[in-house]
Amino acid sequence: MTDKSSLISQSHVEDPTSLRYMLKLAAPMVVTTISFTVMQFVDRFMVSRLGTDALAAILPAGFVSFLPSGFAIGTLTGLNTFVSQSLGRGNKKDCSNYFWQTIYMGFAYFLVVVAIMWPAAPWIFKMMGQPPAVADMEVIYLRIMLYAHILAIVNWSSSQFFMGIHRPIITMGASLCGQVVNVAANYVLIFGKLGFPAMGIAGAGWGTFIGIAVGAGVNIAVFLSGGINRNFKSRRSLGVDFGKMYDLLKVGLPAGFGLMVNVAFWGMILFGLVGRFGREALAATSAVLSYTSLSIMPIVGVGTALTAAVGKTIGDGKKTLATKQTRVCLRVALVYMGLVGLCFFVFRNALMAFWSSNDKVIKAGADILICAAIYQVFHAARIIYSGSLRGAGDTVWLAVVSAAGAALILGLGGWLVVKLVPSLEYMGPWIAAAVSIAAVGLANRWRFKSNRWMQIDLFKRRAVSVPIQNGAAVE
Repeated sequence: MTDKSSLISQSHVEDPTSLRYMLKLAAPMVVTTISFTVMQFVDRFMVSRLGTDALAAILPAGFVSFLPSGFAIGTLTGLNTFVSQSLGRGNKKDCSNYFWQTIYMGFAYFLVVVAIMWPAAPWIFKMMGQPPAVADMEVIYLRIMLYAHILAIVNWSSSQFFMGIHRPIITMGASLCGQVVNVAANYVLIFGKLGFPAMGIAGAGWGTFIGIAVGAGVNIAVFLSGGINRNFKSRRSLGVDFGKMYDLLKVGLPAGFGLMVNVAFWGMILFGLVGRFGREALAATSAVLSYTSLSIMPIVGVGTALTAAVGKTIGDGKKTLATKQTRVCLRVALVYMGLVGLCFFVFRNALMAFWSSNDKVIKAGADILICAAIYQVFHAARIIYSGSLRGAGDTVWLAVVSAAGAALILGLGGWLVVKLVPSLEYMGPWIAAAVSIAAVGLANRWRFKSNRWMQIDLFKRRAVSVPIQNGAAVE
C-alpha cells in the first residue's frame, strides 16, 4: 500500500539521492524561506521611507529580538531530526508527540524571555552604543517583536514537523498566508492607511505580529485536521513526555546555543563595531544584510529539506545514501551562490541606490557588497553541510564550530581589526565576517568528510519515561 502520509509518496520507487527527489522535497521550503525574506525585505523598504534613522534602527532591533528567538529556532531544529528519523523507523505517533513537546517548552521559554527583555530593552541598545534617536525606535520595535515570538513558536515547530514528515507544502501555504497579511498590515499601519493612524516603525512591528498570528492559526488547524490526525494521531498525542523533551534538548540545545551566539556576534558586534563609523555605515549594513538574507534563504530551504531527507534515510537504516543526497544539494547551492556573488559585485552600486539616495550610504554599501560577494560560496557550503550533519544529530560539532567562528574570528577578530587597522573603517568588521563564514564552511566540510556522524544513534535505549496525560486519549 502506498504511504500517503508524506509528500514523496513514491519514495520506494524514486531514487532518494536524485536531484529530482531533493528538489521536489526542497521546493516548498525554498518558496517559504524566499517569501519570508521578501516580506522582511519589503518591510524594511517601507521603513526606509521613514528616513535613515528608521532604516538604521529596524535591523539591529530585529537582531536583538532574534537572540532569544535564534536559541529557540536552533533548538527546534532537533524536531526535524527526530520527526524524520521516527518517520523512517515507522513510529508516526512519535512524530506528533515530539511536536507537542516543543510547543510546551517554547511557550514556557518565551514567557520568561518577555519578562526579562521587555524592561531591559533601553539598557540593551544603550550598551550597544546606538545613537539616541535610533535607540528609541529600536526599543519600540523590539518590545512588539517579543510578543510576536510567543505566537511564532507554533510556526517554527510546525515548519520542522511538516518538513520532517516530508510535507513542506503545508508550511509553504501557511507562511504565504501570514506573509501576505503581514505586508498588507505593515502598509496600513506604518503609513496610516484605511483610517488607521500612521504608527511608523511600531506599525512594522504590529504588522509582523498580525502576520505571525495568521500563519500560526493556519498551521495548527492543519496539524489538528483529519488527515494528519489519521496518520500521526496529532489530537491523541498531547501527553507531556519528559523523555522526549530530553531527546529534543540533547540534540537541539547545542544548535540553539550555536545559532544564538552566531546571531549575537553578527548583530551585537557587527552593528556595534560598524556603528562607530556613523549612521550611514549602519544604514548601509542594514541594506546589505537585507540582500544577503534574501540571497541565502533558498539555500536555507534546501538545507532544511536535506536535514529531513538525511534523517529519514538514517531512520530507515541507509546512512550511506546521505552522502549522495548531500553531494547533490551542494552542487546546486554552489552554482546558485556563485551567481549571486557575481551579481553582488557587478551591480553593487545599483543595488544600494535602490535603498537610499544618500551618497555616503551608497558608497559604504557598495564596498560592503564586495565582501558579501566573496563569501557567498562558503556560506553555501556551511549551510548544506550543516543541514546534513543536523539530520544525523551531529549538533554539538555544529554549535562549537559556529560559536568559535562567531566569537573568535568575527567578534575578537573584528574588534582587533577596528583597533589595529582603523583606516579600514566599516570594512574591518565585514572582512572579519567574511573570514568567519569561510572558516566555518570549511570546518563543516571536514567534519562531514570524516564520516564520524555515521556513528551517532539518537535512539539508544534510555530509561523508559512515563508520559503525563493532558486530558487527551493516547492510543
